[in-house]
Amino acid sequence: MSFLAIDHMNKYFPSHSGNGEVCIFEDVTVKINKGEFVTVIGHSGCGKSTLLNIIAGLETPTEGGVILNGQEVTGPGLDRMVVFQSFALMPWMTVFENVALAVRSAYPTWSSQEIKAHVQKYITLVGLQGAETKKPTALSGGMKQRVGLARAFSIEPKVLLLDEPFAQIDALTRGVIQEELVQMWNATRNTVFMVTHDVDEAILLSDRIMLMTNGPSARIAEIVDVTIPRPRSRETIIEDKHYYKIRNHIIHFLVRHASHGQADESGDDAKRSGPVEINFRNRATNTYEPAVTH
Repeated sequence: MSFLAIDHMNKYFPSHSGNGEVCIFEDVTVKINKGEFVTVIGHSGCGKSTLLNIIAGLETPTEGGVILNGQEVTGPGLDRMVVFQSFALMPWMTVFENVALAVRSAYPTWSSQEIKAHVQKYITLVGLQGAETKKPTALSGGMKQRVGLARAFSIEPKVLLLDEPFAQIDALTRGVIQEELVQMWNATRNTVFMVTHDVDEAILLSDRIMLMTNGPSARIAEIVDVTIPRPRSRETIIEDKHYYKIRNHIIHFLVRHASHGQADESGDDAKRSGPVEINFRNRATNTYEPAVTH
């Protein structure tokens, strides 16, 4: 049984005209293993963030559901933590207090000393030691997002959900924090579900990358195995023989689906059989047939 299972999920929203509903995505079925880092990529409007919000319990699916460690997700919980594009820090609290607030919620029976040591551990892990007493107004965008990551990792959630967390950070800082996220994940091995538009970011971080077609009625068309050994860095991954094969494959997929409303080239048979799994180590493609057990 998979650790996190998305089971035959459909999501509809009311149409802008007020007549009927629009299908955002359909028949999304995915299995994610414990400790796996999975990323989803697709054009704007395909429902990536909506899918993440459903896993977080912030939205409900129209059909289907999410099973986490054998339990159905019916709402938000401390077993999941979200890091959004916006930094979402309490502006009147210091770095330490922002992280401690989450830790106290997750571990209400802990003593002050236990909380202090735990908070400091994660502040140090993101490289913010010395900034504990600063408030968000005194922090750069990169530092604010480091606080968000420290807060998320500190409650040791079963699943960490990242919704384009580096989108508002400049390119140079983004690269540094991506490397830090790699190190944090190596240290904690959290299960991570991430939404991004950045192909290189996805390859650096992920075990698997899910490629979504355009909406309406978007679906997961392919799941690409990132066959690049860990540990990884931005410098070393480009030397791997699979790097450009993976990168070019993903970019080609996105280019093919760049025109909104473009018909899906893979056809109805692919929809019925599920996503195609792409693995360049085996130089083969296999139909991915998820089986969700309740």
